[in-house]
Amino acid sequence: MKFKTNPDVATLLFRLTLGGVLIAHSLYLKLVVFTLPGTAQFFTSIGLPAALAYLVFTIEAIGGIALLLGVKARYFALALVPILLGATWAHWNAGWLFTNQGGGWEYPLVLTLMAIIQFFLGSGRYAVMKEN
Repeated sequence: MKFKTNPDVATLLFRLTLGGVLIAHSLYLKLVVFTLPGTAQFFTSIGLPAALAYLVFTIEAIGGIALLLGVKARYFALALVPILLGATWAHWNAGWLFTNQGGGWEYPLVLTLMAIIQFFLGSGRYAVMKEN
């Protein structure tokens, strides 16, 4: 059986996956589960300013929505790379596996690489707003 490749569908699925994960981590985990003040408290516990938690939440939420819709996905993906590298750093001491206590750095690193790949892919054919 021979299958035809379809980069447009692959780009759509990739973009939806990354956007969905970012929505889950911002609008659900940071806003609902941990709450924004709880997220800010975690940031201060690892030596970061509390205000940075609100900025990270905002960028993750807006970036996730933009990726889901395909609105300037290339630029939002690039804007998310520092956030995701920061998450990788925040989980570094917990070890490699994300199943470790405190969550390891493998998952945030994979998300960082996904954002970089999304930058190179762009929004794709099935997007609200395509890049040139």
